[in-house]
Amino acid sequence: MDCVIGSGPAGVACAKGLLGRGRKILLLDAGLSLEPERAQVVRQFAQGAPENWSAADLAGYRAGMTADVRGVPQKLVYGSDFAYRGAEEHLGVSYSGVGLRPSLAQGGLSNVWGAAMLPYLESDVADWPFKIASLAEDYAAVIGLTGLAACRDSLEQLFPLYTDQFTELRPSGQASRLLQAMEKHRDGLQQAGIYFGRSRLAVRGNAPAQNNGCRYCRLCMYGCPYGYIYNAADTLRTFQALPDFKYQASVIVTQVRETPGGVEILGYDRESRQPLSWECERVFLAAGAIATTRILLRSLEAYDQAVSLKDSQYFLLPLLLRRKARGAAQESLHALSQVFLEVFDPAAQGKAAHIQVYSDSDLSGQAIEQAFGPFRRPLSFLVRDLRERLLVAQGFLHSDHSARIAVRLKRDASTEGERLELAAERNPAAAVLVKRLVRRLFRQGRRLGAFPLPPMLKLAEPGRSFHCGGSFPMHTHPQGFQTDLLGRLPGWKRVHAVDATVLPSVPATTITFTVMANAHRIGRQAAP
Repeated sequence: MDCVIGSGPAGVACAKGLLGRGRKILLLDAGLSLEPERAQVVRQFAQGAPENWSAADLAGYRAGMTADVRGVPQKLVYGSDFAYRGAEEHLGVSYSGVGLRPSLAQGGLSNVWGAAMLPYLESDVADWPFKIASLAEDYAAVIGLTGLAACRDSLEQLFPLYTDQFTELRPSGQASRLLQAMEKHRDGLQQAGIYFGRSRLAVRGNAPAQNNGCRYCRLCMYGCPYGYIYNAADTLRTFQALPDFKYQASVIVTQVRETPGGVEILGYDRESRQPLSWECERVFLAAGAIATTRILLRSLEAYDQAVSLKDSQYFLLPLLLRRKARGAAQESLHALSQVFLEVFDPAAQGKAAHIQVYSDSDLSGQAIEQAFGPFRRPLSFLVRDLRERLLVAQGFLHSDHSARIAVRLKRDASTEGERLELAAERNPAAAVLVKRLVRRLFRQGRRLGAFPLPPMLKLAEPGRSFHCGGSFPMHTHPQGFQTDLLGRLPGWKRVHAVDATVLPSVPATTITFTVMANAHRIGRQAAP
């Protein structure tokens, strides 16, 4: 039997690859889940239609999530922080200037992700030990798990869809304004190194002639009450019905040891703290970049030795439409990314920057009203006008131009315990490139149909993108803390790291799709 550790996107994708080869699997997981009382609220919402939800019910559903001009401090789901809970307690993590957080939840960070799905560009992974095209089969397999809401547009010049089976999501009025403006100037934008298209999302969209998908209820950022945003926990539940798959929750894995005939796994019960151990043929570590790094460092007894997590610099930038979209604050829409922009800058050595554009939402409306302060009521007409024009862009840079996060496993003499220290190592080039990117967008504002607002640009702390990995990067000839093409450290044969931990670099485009594809590849290629 093979063992997969972690039920997030990488874990279920790896499990799918293993199951496709007829392997028997035990999946070990910390397995935190949504509180029963919150789950009941979600079920009540799902049983009704958006037009029948009361204002009081909606206020309760949105409770706990706030936004200001700096963004959302912490993204909750269904009003709960269960996606992050317990990580400091069980992993002993401390942070210095780092926004990245691990998850012990069933489904991992897919509980709170934005569902954006773009593969990596070949030019962005020149340092990888294989071509991104070799993941084509795996990208297609991942879409079979997640589903895809997309359309055929000019993004296909750069990014294959890897499927003909996709649904669609209706663009908002603001997004339609933006797309129409850019389409008129597509050639000019491409000459300026800017490509665009509708967002691609792991969301159940609306199939032709059917009404079995997104209800456009504006609650995406709080957690979809209908469960239409992909969550790895959905795949886990499907796997649990298979005879070759077993699931054990409430597990914290601390260490792995290769033995002559297999692998010994050491850990404990999350609730009782009782020691636990397992024997299996192979182990596939998919616990997330922080937890997998901790397991590997502890297994190597590599105390006080630094490894580096690579980061994709994250920034927020408001855009002001040239023509407002009337009624944006009341429109029925999905609140996830509506439009993708890919921007190529010669100063970035051919590496693309990725931008996700969001329409009006309740959270962006909160931020606008807070910006007006006590004048928001007397100036309500200006608040309304701004909401009808304002878009929010979330941007990302390649890890080559971003900060790094130093990770060290330390023994704590005072408590006789261990702690994992994460410390930011900033890269001055990140701010320079982001500001250069903003100037380029401003110069192309007429063609874009929207102008950025540079004074409101916000650069996030390292790790805040949650697009991080590469502490044990894959290499053709691995040495030290490098891994081979199957995620194995030098001298190891049966322990495979399969999540973002093994990425040689982190391109700007969305990380989860490629992490899942690579995990699936390792699962299907690992020797029996």
